[in-house]
Amino acid sequence: MKLTLKIWRQKNANSKGQFETYQVEANSHMSFLEMLDVLNENLISQKKEPVAFDHDCREGICGACSMVINGHPHGPMQGTTTCQLHMRHFKDGDTIVIEPFRAKAFPVVKDLVVDRSAFDRVIQAGGFISVNTGGPRDANNIPVPKEDAEEAFNAATCIGCGACVAACPNASAMLFTSAKVAHLAKLPQGRVEASRRVLRMVHQMDVEGFGRCSNISACEAECPKEISITNIALMNREFFRAAFKSEESPM
Repeated sequence: MKLTLKIWRQKNANSKGQFETYQVEANSHMSFLEMLDVLNENLISQKKEPVAFDHDCREGICGACSMVINGHPHGPMQGTTTCQLHMRHFKDGDTIVIEPFRAKAFPVVKDLVVDRSAFDRVIQAGGFISVNTGGPRDANNIPVPKEDAEEAFNAATCIGCGACVAACPNASAMLFTSAKVAHLAKLPQGRVEASRRVLRMVHQMDVEGFGRCSNISACEAECPKEISITNIALMNREFFRAAFKSEESPM
């Protein structure tokens, strides 16, 4: 199959970028990233600069393969990361537009690669459980209701790819942050630091420059792990409860 690719090329965050057009031949059995590999092999053979794009596991686990394809983060298939998207979902002669995630908090590193370390700093602000050193209790010795365990697990499936930010017109990180808050808030091990956690993580989210929630649910629609926006409601409840009751300021 012959394809026309319109790919965003940008040297770095301070450079002006533009779309460049390429022709490539691929077969329907290739993954989207394998198709880009073929393009880069062609560019290298022509002594041209290859297209920079992020990838790692190529199994839909790490979320590194983040890019916007024809206006959709990770492409047109629901519940799918870019590396799991296959060329059989496109047709011979198609034109595919590929660009990086667009968000103030995700500056472009090069071409399709963006710096998502803002997510790391949100996690560092409170997305963990502090324990004393020594022998911890076995997890199965702490009773957890089945429904709470399932909801915590569903929230924990977030891979931090940033598709929710790219899909939101305000570049909000509410779905990501709420998933990280919710999966600990639902477990007894996470209740001890619940107030401190949500105050610090929400504050850090604002510091990083993410926008406010747009309430249009685009984040849920584009999330490759189909994280529910009900987590945002849970995080809002946790935040307001902590803001009223906690003596610790998020500042």
